[in-house]
Amino acid sequence: MPRQPHLDPSPFYLEGGPVGVLLIHGFTGSPPEMRLIGDYLHQRGYTVYGPLLPGHGTTVEDMNRCKWTDWTGHVEQAFAELSARCEQVCVGGLSMGSLLTLYLAAHHPELPAAILYAPAVKVASRLIYFSPVFKYLIPKKPKSAESDLTDPEAELRLWHYEEDPAFAAHELLKLIWRVRRLLPQVTCPLLIFNSTRDTAIAPDSASYTFERVGSRDKELITLHNSGHCLTVDSEWEFVAARTLEFIQRHVQ
Repeated sequence: MPRQPHLDPSPFYLEGGPVGVLLIHGFTGSPPEMRLIGDYLHQRGYTVYGPLLPGHGTTVEDMNRCKWTDWTGHVEQAFAELSARCEQVCVGGLSMGSLLTLYLAAHHPELPAAILYAPAVKVASRLIYFSPVFKYLIPKKPKSAESDLTDPEAELRLWHYEEDPAFAAHELLKLIWRVRRLLPQVTCPLLIFNSTRDTAIAPDSASYTFERVGSRDKELITLHNSGHCLTVDSEWEFVAARTLEFIQRHVQ
């Protein structure tokens, strides 16, 4: 069951100007976690698309049937659809969405800008490395009730599964390994956000990514009052403003 059943996990599309922004949600999450950033950019003239990744927004069982290539294929299609409507398209993603953003950037060096929110290139829990075996013993397990979010209203902005799907976690691990190898091929301008309060990714995940990407134009911003889902937490307006500034600096 989702944490916030009043939210709609469907994809969103906000028609705007000739520059598009593709916003990709995270593992077990859904487009609402990207909606605040999306609305902020749309109100300033951008066309924004927040797709729903395969296996998300329905049931944990559906997600456990997905392969990592289902996610990469879906964002490739979403990018193509938005590119057909817009003159330029920037891409941003949260957590696993950042992995998919990096995957796109590695295969599309023409991207004018990419934004990574809490990139999951290295995750905090080492249990994921045992998922190839554990998935057959425990296909899903309850998520921790503890939250790293600082805004009491932040949780109300999230729709995600109450359980972690183990088969899907193994696919996430495969995606992580592939994206790590692709980092030198990422050459577009890159903006990375991380937070010192984030308990989902490894403390050095953002710096690891920053150091290994091939981009010459890159920036790392560290927050101190946000949890993992920093796109909906206490500093989301600062994150949105810096995202806008970065995009404006790199689109024609």
